[in-house]
Amino acid sequence: MNREQLFENIKRKQSFLCVGLDTDIKKIPQHLLQDDDPIFAFNKAIIDATADLCIAYKPNLAFYECMGVKGWVAFEKTVNYINDNYPDQLIIADAKRGDIGNTSAMYARCFFEEGRVDAVTVAPYMGEDSVKPFLGYEGKWVILLALTSNKGSHDFQLTTDTEGERLFEKVLRKSQEWADADQLMYVVGATQGKAFEDIRKIVPHHFLLVPGVGAQGGSLEEVCKYGMNSQCGLIVNSSRSIIYADNTPAFAEAARQASKDLQQQMAKQLLEIA
Repeated sequence: MNREQLFENIKRKQSFLCVGLDTDIKKIPQHLLQDDDPIFAFNKAIIDATADLCIAYKPNLAFYECMGVKGWVAFEKTVNYINDNYPDQLIIADAKRGDIGNTSAMYARCFFEEGRVDAVTVAPYMGEDSVKPFLGYEGKWVILLALTSNKGSHDFQLTTDTEGERLFEKVLRKSQEWADADQLMYVVGATQGKAFEDIRKIVPHHFLLVPGVGAQGGSLEEVCKYGMNSQCGLIVNSSRSIIYADNTPAFAEAARQASKDLQQQMAKQLLEIA
């Protein structure tokens, strides 16, 4: 899915919602534990309930890797189910990989050759050779961590050099030498507020993956005010506030309603660029 196709999907669905599949075996409804694969059963129900309201799904690999082989099987089944039944969805592997070149090449092969995902999150702090292997796949997206939503982002990402440039700004500028807006996206946390205005001065055309709306307290209105561009340019992720909206057998219906509430807010924001 290229940038134009992504924007067409956003316009068609009147949504730029990404549902984060941070599926914790300890938090899913108890009745699902009787299933042979409770993680996949939960994911499937969430996907079926929300697919018409979102444009992307983002499984967070930590929630699958912690379960060993069973977790990887659930991840693979989830990715295959989305691809086979909802091919208009962008699938983001939230893996935050990044290592020396030959190791990154194996990570890239894992997700883009052996897996069927469209995008992977990558940590850029080991530099160009740790990112380039992910950029060698036509039609695939690399989503670099730029300015994250957690408190610890202040420890490094907001520190300045002797010329007053913040570290996340250096990441944005330098990475544009590696690829353009047709292959690179950036993670920018919704809790960063007006920083989106500074980010758009450096990367006006790139899509931004925005976690932190919902459980982490980020404001959708503020994100859109400072971060939206002429092609929307935003993929706003919500995880816990959607998938754990309810813990009863009606969990999928509750997830749908939570997604619908966000989608309706997004539709209003999209009127600004219609």
